[in-house]
Amino acid sequence: MCSDFGAPVPSRAGPERGLDDGLDVTVGQTATRSLALTEEHVRGFAELSGDYNPLHFDEGFAKATKFGGLVVQGGLTTGLLHALVAMDMPGPGTVFLSQNWKFTAPVYIGDTITARAEVLSVHETKPVCRLGVRVTRDRDDELVLEGEAWCYQFRPETG
Repeated sequence: MCSDFGAPVPSRAGPERGLDDGLDVTVGQTATRSLALTEEHVRGFAELSGDYNPLHFDEGFAKATKFGGLVVQGGLTTGLLHALVAMDMPGPGTVFLSQNWKFTAPVYIGDTITARAEVLSVHETKPVCRLGVRVTRDRDDELVLEGEAWCYQFRPETG
């Protein structure tokens, strides 16, 4: 079975649920989640991902760029969106099927960022929704990431 955007979507038919068992979210619903980013986050992400770009670790290098200082890895910014979707809205069991976003400004070590998602559409018969996403830097409310994502919410089979 495929969704209307081409990604495979597992069937959710079962004894306790039918194909009409969509998500418990509504168009226009929003959720936010914030994170203060530290040097420890940057080091931890580098250990996991291998991203030791000098923009994140070499102050002299980073100061000589248009960023003017150390910035966090983009994966930390998008990671906040993963947490928002998996824990807040739609919630536990949710994964991204696709993302289309762009970075619009840097996030610096020491910044607090806030991710916001808004439900743009909900599939009528599948646990799939489309979200508009934005991440802002709290100190100046500057937009650092914007875009859209499709999500699927897995739920344990019953019966």
